[in-house]
Amino acid sequence: MNEQVIEALKRARYRVLTEGPDLEQLYRLRYACYRAEDSIAANERAIMTDAFDETPNCVHVAVEMEGQMQAALRLHLVSPLCFASPTLEVFPEVLEGLQPGQTILDPTRFVIDPSARKQRLPLHFLALRIPFLATLFYDVDLALAPVRVEHTAFYRRYLGYEPAMNPRSYPGLKKPIQLLTANVREQRQAVLARTPVFGPVEGIPQASIDFPPLTGVYISARRGRSAAA
Repeated sequence: MNEQVIEALKRARYRVLTEGPDLEQLYRLRYACYRAEDSIAANERAIMTDAFDETPNCVHVAVEMEGQMQAALRLHLVSPLCFASPTLEVFPEVLEGLQPGQTILDPTRFVIDPSARKQRLPLHFLALRIPFLATLFYDVDLALAPVRVEHTAFYRRYLGYEPAMNPRSYPGLKKPIQLLTANVREQRQAVLARTPVFGPVEGIPQASIDFPPLTGVYISARRGRSAAA
């Protein structure tokens, strides 16, 4: 699988989306994906978006191939500077287990173009590199995975997540969502030993992601302790 992902990475690039036309394309891709699985109700605009798409700690990242958006993820970086997070709205108890200053990565709206699935490209691996690399860049303490029950086995096997809370109704979705969590620093080496392509890949410049710093909106626990020292 690692070789297949490497070959796909050579054809792909990651792009952080900030402009209106790009975001509209993303929202339309989301709608098409969720409608294909009958996970949301239809709407006349044929887009899927909510207020969390516009919070200051939100980062939208897409995977493109041959100029076409093939997959995407939405990230929320949670720290004492900003607690906006769609998953914490549903599972607020997560905050009770955090130490002061600890941070959370909340990845949601994971989508893959239904037509791209027919090409049998390992787009799920390419897309899930996004949150893994984000935990490195932002020095995150805890990663969330709000997923349908049938998807939990993949996250446990490849990314070291463990069940944290039972399935609950999730706003806007027809199917309940279970919460998995991972202490990323404890799991990182095991994840990379099993699937090295989740981490940085040398020799393929487009395999990296130009994450924004989120200055003034996000601060890692270790940076916070340094600033207070």
